[in-house]
Amino acid sequence: MNRSELGAALRALRRASGTEAKAVARSSVMSASKLSKIETGKLSPSADDVDRILTAIGVSETVKAEYMEAARAVATEATAWRLIQRAGLHKAQKQLQAIEADMRLMRVFQPALVPGLLQTPEYMRAILSRHDDLTEETVRRTISARLERQEVLYDLSKNLRFVITEPVLRWLIVPPLVMAGQIDRLISLTRLPNIDLRVVPLVGAKHDIPNHAFVIRDDRAVAVETVHAEVVVTDPKDVALYVAKFDGFAEHALSGDLLKRFLDGIRDDVLQQRESG
Repeated sequence: MNRSELGAALRALRRASGTEAKAVARSSVMSASKLSKIETGKLSPSADDVDRILTAIGVSETVKAEYMEAARAVATEATAWRLIQRAGLHKAQKQLQAIEADMRLMRVFQPALVPGLLQTPEYMRAILSRHDDLTEETVRRTISARLERQEVLYDLSKNLRFVITEPVLRWLIVPPLVMAGQIDRLISLTRLPNIDLRVVPLVGAKHDIPNHAFVIRDDRAVAVETVHAEVVVTDPKDVALYVAKFDGFAEHALSGDLLKRFLDGIRDDVLQQRESG
C-alpha cells in the first residue's frame, strides 16, 4: 500500500462511518486541510496521524492494527525544519503537546542541548534568539507554547526519562548565568517522582557514540533530530534500535545523589567562568 492508497482507504473508512471530515480533523488534532491532503495522497501521514484518524473514525482494534501496519510501511516521515518554522513554531509545540498528552512513556536522549521540556524560559529565549529570521513575536509565542507543554512534567501518570551528556551542560551557547539557572532547574526536576534524569560524564571508557538527539514515545515512534529536518521512525525494528541505544547510555549515566553532586559541581564551574570572564 502506497501513500495514495493509504489516503484513499482512510477516506473510504471515514465516509463509511458517516463522520464528517471536520469532526475527524478536530478529534485528530489536525487541520481540515491536513486531513484532506492525507486522504488525497498529497501528504504522507505519520503513524500517529493515522492512529488518531482511525480512533476518531471509531474503527475496530483489528482494523486499526491492519492500517497501522500499513502506515508504518509507507515510509519514514521527514519534515524539514524550514517547513516546521514556516507553519509556525508555536503550532509545532501545540502538536507535540497533544502527542505527549496521549503517551505514557517517553525517553529523550540529547547530546547537544537541554531537552525542551526541561528548559527554563531564559534558556529557551537565548537559544531561539540566535536565529536572526525569527521575530520577537515568534520567539515569545514559541516560549509560551513550550512552557504550556511542560505541564506534562507534573502528570504523575507519565514516565519521563531523560539522558543527556556532560557537554550539554558545559557548552556555553548561552551566558553562564543562564546556564547556571538552567542547571538549578534540572536539579529541582530530579525531585519529581515520575522524572528520571541522567547525565553521561566525560570521564571513563565509553561504550557507544552519541550520534544525535532522539525522542522515543511509548515504544511506537522515534523523533530523530538532524541538521535539516526531524525524521519520525515508526518501524518496530528500527524503534527497538533506539530503545537499546537509550538504555545503553542510561546504564552508564549518573543518577540519584551522584548526579545531584555532579550537577552542583558543574554549576559552580559555570559561575566561575562568569566571574573570570
